[in-house]
Amino acid sequence: MDMKGVWEEMEECHRRGLARAVGVSNFACKKLEHLLSFARIPPAANQVEVHPYCRQNKLREFCREKGIQLCAYSPLGGNGTPWANNSVMDSPVLKQIAQDRGKTVAQVCIRWVYEQGDCVIAKSFNESRMRENLDIFGWELTDDDHRKISDLPESRGNYNFLVHESGPYKTVEELWDGRSLPATASKRRSFRLIDEHL
Repeated sequence: MDMKGVWEEMEECHRRGLARAVGVSNFACKKLEHLLSFARIPPAANQVEVHPYCRQNKLREFCREKGIQLCAYSPLGGNGTPWANNSVMDSPVLKQIAQDRGKTVAQVCIRWVYEQGDCVIAKSFNESRMRENLDIFGWELTDDDHRKISDLPESRGNYNFLVHESGPYKTVEELWDGRSLPATASKRRSFRLIDEHL
């Protein structure tokens, strides 16, 4: 992929007023570092998977140092997507925290992301769940809650569908700059893109 050429075109859109800000998605530290080596306009945001099982601590720290806002997609684990499963919503630890706080697991997850300083992208078409997802203010997770979440095993969704021998990323390790987190058993299914030109 011609990252420099693509970014220059995005910067041009920004200069022309066609975009208020430009950002990236699924960029790990190494890719961000490469982008920042030539970018005249740095990315305003980096949208990545973030939830209690995929905490992104190293990436969050890097983004803060560079003034890039981390935006969390799939804060509930991405149930129903090709890359995820129910491990977040079915977590006994998160269920117990939710019960202790009088909240739902979804509210605990969204509140946890919010307390990390990330912006949150929670998708729902259900009006009552949308209202529920907004009810994350006026209460906080305790230090003990944070410790329990920090002790959860790290795992990331299965992004094999972004990997193809003729695409920009030939392996999952290449996609994530050599940092491949374990996937749960149902995440290990292989999804491949039919389109060879990612």
